[in-house]
Amino acid sequence: MAGAMHVSGRQRFETLVLPHLDAAYNLARWLLRDAAAAEDAVQEASLRAFRYIDSLRGDDARAWLLGIVRNTCFTVLERRRNAPEVVEFDDAEFEAALGAVEHDGADPAKQLEQRRLRALLDAAIRALSPALREVIVLREFEDLDYAQIAQIVAVPVGTVMSRLSRAREKMRSVLTQSNLGPSR
Repeated sequence: MAGAMHVSGRQRFETLVLPHLDAAYNLARWLLRDAAAAEDAVQEASLRAFRYIDSLRGDDARAWLLGIVRNTCFTVLERRRNAPEVVEFDDAEFEAALGAVEHDGADPAKQLEQRRLRALLDAAIRALSPALREVIVLREFEDLDYAQIAQIVAVPVGTVMSRLSRAREKMRSVLTQSNLGPSR
C-alpha cells in the first residue's frame, strides 16, 4: 500500500511540478544572481516539493513550487548575508558577448543595440533588492497575477502592488539615467 501511495505521489509530482522547473530556475537565478547557486536551490526546492507533494492542495503547483524556491533562495541569501558580495566585471566575457553577433540576416548594429538594451535591463533588475527583484521577476517574466505573487511571497496583495511600483520606479530611474527609459 505504501508503494502505491509513493508511486501516486511521484506521478503527481512529475505531472504537476516538473513542468515548472524552468520558472523555478528563472526565479532562483534572479534572486541569487548566480547560475550554479540557482541550480542548487532549485534542486533543493524540488526535493522539498517531492517530499511534501501531499501538502499541495489543488492543482496549482506553479505558485506552490515558486514559493518553495523563494524560501530556499532567501535561506541561501541569509547564509551569505555577512559575506560581502563582490561582482567583478569580466572584460573577456563582455567582449565575447559583444562579438557574438548572430548571423541571421539581421542588421548587426541593431542586434548590438538590442544586446546593449538587454544588458542594461539586466543590470537594472540585478540592482534591485531581492524583495523588489522577486516581484518584478514573478510579474513580468513569469506572468503571475498579484494574488499568486502575494501567495508566493507571503505578503498582502497591496504590498505586492507597492513593491512592483517601487521596483518599476527604480528601474525607470536607472534606465532614464542611461538615456533608455521613458522620460517624465
